Amino acid sequence: MIDLRLLRTDPDRVRTSQRARGEDVDVVDMLLAADERRRSSGIRFDELRSEQKQLGKRVPRAEGEEKATLLRQAGELSAAVKAADAEQDAAAEETQRLLRLLSNPVHPDVPVGGEEDFVVRETHGELRDFAAEGSPPRDHLELGQLLGAIDVERGAKVSGSRFYYLTGVGALLELALVNAAMAQATAAGFTPMLTPALVKPHAMEGTGFLNQAADDVYHLEQDDLYLVGTSEVPLAAYHLDEIIEADQLPLRYAGFSPCFRREAGSYGKDTRGIFRVHQFDKVEMFSFVAPEEAESEHQRLLDWEKAWLTSLELPFRVIDVASGDLGASASRKFDCEAWIPTQEKYRELTSASNCDEFQARRLSARLREGKQVRPLATLNGTLCAVPRTIVALLENHQRPDGSVRVPEVLRPYLGGRTSLDPVAR
Repeated sequence: MIDLRLLRTDPDRVRTSQRARGEDVDVVDMLLAADERRRSSGIRFDELRSEQKQLGKRVPRAEGEEKATLLRQAGELSAAVKAADAEQDAAAEETQRLLRLLSNPVHPDVPVGGEEDFVVRETHGELRDFAAEGSPPRDHLELGQLLGAIDVERGAKVSGSRFYYLTGVGALLELALVNAAMAQATAAGFTPMLTPALVKPHAMEGTGFLNQAADDVYHLEQDDLYLVGTSEVPLAAYHLDEIIEADQLPLRYAGFSPCFRREAGSYGKDTRGIFRVHQFDKVEMFSFVAPEEAESEHQRLLDWEKAWLTSLELPFRVIDVASGDLGASASRKFDCEAWIPTQEKYRELTSASNCDEFQARRLSARLREGKQVRPLATLNGTLCAVPRTIVALLENHQRPDGSVRVPEVLRPYLGGRTSLDPVAR
């Protein structure tokens, strides 16, 4: 959640952010009014309680008619105190409810607009000219079937659409990607983590995934637990209700977990293959830093993602995501999009988000410097979303005979293989 002091001192910034995101601007004024009611009712409660205490000191010393009058006044004051207390609680509850409706204010440099209004920051690698090579590219599903690596038909038979099996070298390729990604993250100073796939409502809500993203989340009603769509959720909640000493920062974690997404609203999109699926594995970077270090850490996360994609020898570009395409928690997000030859366009493989203090305030994760305690900043960055990375690898490194060249960084994790070769049918 945002800092109420920002709302009071610079409400126009919050209004501008809501407008840029395409979200309800009226919430800002409703929240300002609720906050004013909360503060004024708190002052009224304190005044009445003080008056009640003073009156209580006079009653034992009074006699006769005076005492009767004071007792009558005490009863009236008691009722007024209870009413003021109830009003204060109601105003505080309404303030918190409205506060949780507000998304993180966007960074001033974020491009304003919708999904297509991003700004390209940089481009890396050369695109293969398949026409010049004399053979059109096969898509990842055809290649995966030739390699005995992907089985979507049985995935659909067993679990429904957007599920799949990775088989043979497909399974080995996932393990290689995960191990290579974890090795890079560990070398960069991240602590490897295997995280829970089920979390309590507070963890999911605290990270901002029960607002506009709620329709994309799987909920187990009987247990009141949520399946995570990213290990960002359990990593962010790892220090829930904790105070971290400043000299322990930064704290960096690399989480590996299965991820589950309903893909609500994606009907008809990416229905072929494994680019957009309901269950996948992912390596996620997550950082806890002092708020003044957040922007620098954001760039570091992006640099680690770029190094990873470069090591996989994939052509990609970096985009500054537009305001209307940001999640509720992120003030700014950079995506790395890899070129997919058969689609003839760049598609998102990794992302790096700066959430400032937004998640930490909701999760009560704080840092202590001397006697001062204040919220931390949190950031997250996808290092390897496995299925999409496999899509990009197969399509960009394919050969005319259906084999796929293995980038050098993955070879030690694939038993020294230099290529993935078609299987006999």
